[in-house]
Amino acid sequence: MATDATPSRSDDAGYPGEALGLPAAGRNSLASWRSRITALILDWAASMAIAVAMFGSTVLTGNGWQSWMILTVFFVESVALSTLSGGTLGQLLCRIGVARLDHQPLGFLRSLVRTALVCLALPALVIGPDRRGLHDLAVGTVVINRR
Repeated sequence: MATDATPSRSDDAGYPGEALGLPAAGRNSLASWRSRITALILDWAASMAIAVAMFGSTVLTGNGWQSWMILTVFFVESVALSTLSGGTLGQLLCRIGVARLDHQPLGFLRSLVRTALVCLALPALVIGPDRRGLHDLAVGTVVINRR
């Protein structure tokens, strides 16, 4: 019986992130899906609470500009905190963060572009083999563990 000699993705790299030069576990390894999803839920919940506090409960049920306020707060919070601390509020609480592959600071422009793509949703849902969505591929970033 003939076998396919073409190596699969799991043969090329022993673990997700190895091809990027990241460790298998611990600090600076790829963040787990659970941590990433938990961070996103925390960010969205905080954005909802801030938007309701600032603009009233109509942001939850209203039409027009009010319906965009939660996303706007999420966008501003994500860009500001990612630029200043390398991660959003939820990411900081989950002890994960966004890092550039060239080990430079994230910077405002990369944070802006990355967050805009996350807000579009689809780029964040198209995931590559190293747990990097199109938003990470576009700006050369990866979500890593800080612990």
